Amino acid sequence: MSQRGTAAHDASETFSGPGDAPVADWVDAGDLSADPYPAYSKLRDQSPVVWVPLVRKFLVTSFDACHTVESDQELYSADVTGATMNRAVGGRPMLRKDGPDHRTARAPINPVLRPRSIREAWAPIFERNARRRLDVMREIGPSAADLNRDYAAPLASQNLIDMLGLHDVTVGDMQRWSHAFIAGIGNVLDDEETWTRSERASTEVSHLLDELIPWYRDHPDASMTSAFANSDLSTADVHANIKLVISGGMNEPQHMITTIVWALDKHPDQKARALGGESLWQDVFDEAARWRSPIGMYPRETTRPCELAGVRLPARAPLGVVVAAANRDPEAFGADAHEFDVQRPKRPHLAFGDGVHLCAGHWAARISIGQIAVPLLYQELPTLRIDRNRPATWEGWVFRGLTQCPVTWA
Repeated sequence: MSQRGTAAHDASETFSGPGDAPVADWVDAGDLSADPYPAYSKLRDQSPVVWVPLVRKFLVTSFDACHTVESDQELYSADVTGATMNRAVGGRPMLRKDGPDHRTARAPINPVLRPRSIREAWAPIFERNARRRLDVMREIGPSAADLNRDYAAPLASQNLIDMLGLHDVTVGDMQRWSHAFIAGIGNVLDDEETWTRSERASTEVSHLLDELIPWYRDHPDASMTSAFANSDLSTADVHANIKLVISGGMNEPQHMITTIVWALDKHPDQKARALGGESLWQDVFDEAARWRSPIGMYPRETTRPCELAGVRLPARAPLGVVVAAANRDPEAFGADAHEFDVQRPKRPHLAFGDGVHLCAGHWAARISIGQIAVPLLYQELPTLRIDRNRPATWEGWVFRGLTQCPVTWA
C-alpha cells in the first residue's frame, strides 16, 4: 500500500467528529431524491463545506473546493474507510486507490479506452447496436415508446457487454447487475435490502468471471475482460474492477442519452441549432453532463487535519464531493449556471471527475453517446420529442437520471 494509503488508515487516527464545522441538519433524503439542486444551492450558500448528519459526511459543494480535493491525493484519499463501493462490488476497485496503486489497477484497460481504439474498434459496434435498438423503438411505436427502457438502457448495456467481452450475458442481466451495483455504491443510508441486491449481483458476476478469466488467458482479444485477465492484477482485483466497470459503464451512458434528449426538448431553440448543425454534438454532450451530472457525489477521506474552503477538518474526515453541485456553482459557470446552454463559454467541468481519477471511460461515453447514439436518434426520428401525455421520472442524487422517459415522434 502507498504511503498516503497508510496515513489515511493509521489505526491511531480515527474520525473525531465534525468539530466546529457548519452543520446542515435540515437536509432531507426525500428532497434530495426528488430534486437535489435546491439543497445544493442552499448548502453552497451556507458554506462550501458543511457537515450533513443525514449522510454522516462533510458535503463539498463549491467548484473550487471540489477541484482542490481532486487535485491532492496526499491530503484527500480515495481509499475511504468503510466505502460503500467496496462492499457493493465485493472488493477494492481502482476508484478506491490512490497514486501508484490506482495507476497499476487502471493500466490494463487504458489501451482499450484510448480515443483511437474507441473509434477504430468499437464505434462500428456502437452504431450497429444503436440501429438495432432504433428498430425496436419503431416496432413499439410512438404511442408507447420509452427512451430509457427501449433505447438508452439496453443500448448502454449491449455496448458494455461487447466492450467487456462477456459471453452469454443478456441485456437484462447487465441492467440488473449494473443497477444493483449502483444502488449499493449509492447506499449512503445503509438500506439492508439494497445490500442484498448488490451482494447477489456480485456473486453472479464472480461466477461468470471464474469461467471467463482462464478462458481469456488462453484466447486473448481486444475486450476489457481480456485485458484485465492477462494483466498482473490479482484475481480479486480483476473481479472488483470489472464489477466497477459494470456499474458505471452502463449507468452513466444510459442517463446521458435521456438527459440530452430531455434538455433539447426543454430548450427548442438550442435543439434547432443542434439539429441544424449550428452546434456541435460534443458541445451538447458536455453541457448536458455539466447541467445534470449522472454521477452526483463520490467519497474522499482526509489523511490528516487540514482546512478546506475555510472549514477545519479532522483526520479521516469523511467527505462527499458533490460534483453535481460544483458543476452549477455560479462562481465557476456564471449566474445562469442552473440553465442549460450549449453556447456557454467553455470551462472544464467535473462530471467525469478530475486529475488521476478522471473517468477511464469518458472517451467511450463521448463517442458512443455524443457522436453516435443521440445524433443517430434524431437522424432516424427527426420529430422525436418528450411525450407530455405520459409521466417522466427523475430519481436519485448520488447517481441521478431519468428512469421513465416517454417519447413520441408522431
